[in-house]
Amino acid sequence: MTTKITVGVLALQGAFHEHLVLLHQASTQIASTPIVKWAFIEVRTPEHLAQCDGLIIPGGESTTVSLVATRSNLLEPLRDYVKVQRKSTWGTCAGLILLAESANRTKKGGQDLIGGLDVRVNRNYFGRQTESFEAALNLPFLNADNEPIEPKTFNGIFIRAPVVEKILPTVRGEQTEEGARDETVIAPARESLIEQLAHKPVEIMAILPVHGRALTEKTVAKLDDEAGDIVAVRQGNIFGTSFHPELTQDPRIHTWWLEQVKKAVLEE
Repeated sequence: MTTKITVGVLALQGAFHEHLVLLHQASTQIASTPIVKWAFIEVRTPEHLAQCDGLIIPGGESTTVSLVATRSNLLEPLRDYVKVQRKSTWGTCAGLILLAESANRTKKGGQDLIGGLDVRVNRNYFGRQTESFEAALNLPFLNADNEPIEPKTFNGIFIRAPVVEKILPTVRGEQTEEGARDETVIAPARESLIEQLAHKPVEIMAILPVHGRALTEKTVAKLDDEAGDIVAVRQGNIFGTSFHPELTQDPRIHTWWLEQVKKAVLEE
């Protein structure tokens, strides 16, 4: 029996084409049993979104993406997809900002969030585009077979990148304490249809040490939860990265994520 799985990439702005290229490449590296027929589509309308078993929200400019999504009547369907249905979703850079329940350095009303990750993000944490950098990251979650040898490092590309500034408590309703902070916006509340996924704790998946400044010299980043900046998190089926895997030639994170999508679909 063949299972069809459709994965969409939000194609309103940003590096959506690059994600699609790596998704096609990654799909050839997925375990062949059970048999899956993969389809990858650009998402621009609610009708496109309704076809998707998994969704990537790419890097770009988060304010622009939220504005275009609102004008395209996509913002509310996106919130339903992520927060109510808890479908597999991955946000990179700007996508991480949109998936956060709280974002600072933002004027009230200046940014609409989708939500889904109980985190506060700090927008443009590393500065302007001229201060972009690359860093070799150790990502233990790529070691799917739990082999004793660590996977080779992953080249993280950080462009006006956010970081996860704080892991927030999981609450019913809005993150009202966050909403009371200056220059902070929060996502609206939505009641999830899948409570066990909505209330899972946030997992820290990757960290940069010492604010990442030394990483411009290709310092290897060790996953160390006692120091550094959080640059990748997961909460149930929702995953976010500060960096841009789609701008590399390395499909390993895409391959790992497709495995998570397949697992979620087969468990439905």
